[in-house]
Amino acid sequence: MQLANLLRKSLDVDCDEVWENERTLTPVRVFGVRLHSMGLSVREVVAMLDLLGVDRSHGAVWNWTHDLAESQADPPTAAPSRVAVDEKQIEVDDEKKWLYAAIDTESKLLLEIDVYSRRGTAPAAAFLHRLTEKHDVSDTEFLVDGGGYLTAPLVFS
Repeated sequence: MQLANLLRKSLDVDCDEVWENERTLTPVRVFGVRLHSMGLSVREVVAMLDLLGVDRSHGAVWNWTHDLAESQADPPTAAPSRVAVDEKQIEVDDEKKWLYAAIDTESKLLLEIDVYSRRGTAPAAAFLHRLTEKHDVSDTEFLVDGGGYLTAPLVFS
């Protein structure tokens, strides 16, 4: 299932009054705002939305983040049993970057997302450290493809 379809089906939001005259579906806008609130720049969010087939300017995304800033609660925390972790090479302003993402496979909650200028053990360790600071993943099974180093740096105290 493509992420855009997943967003339409599983993201329940109650903020339509904030964007009455918008042409972009509310779940897509909320997804973009959540990406930005998790540390991606506005231009990186635009690049991610472009990968999903959503063509919006950085000005539009910037407006979304500011229109919604007061109406959204803090991102939820979780204690997932299974988490899918993946990395993907993306291009932002003609520069190659690596996007890391972790998703709770049961709730489809985006737990963490970050963009790094390179891939490897150090960025993966930094990404996973941020994940462990926000969520209880001590009993979590991690699902990864090919990049086994994505779970190797996990050490719980």
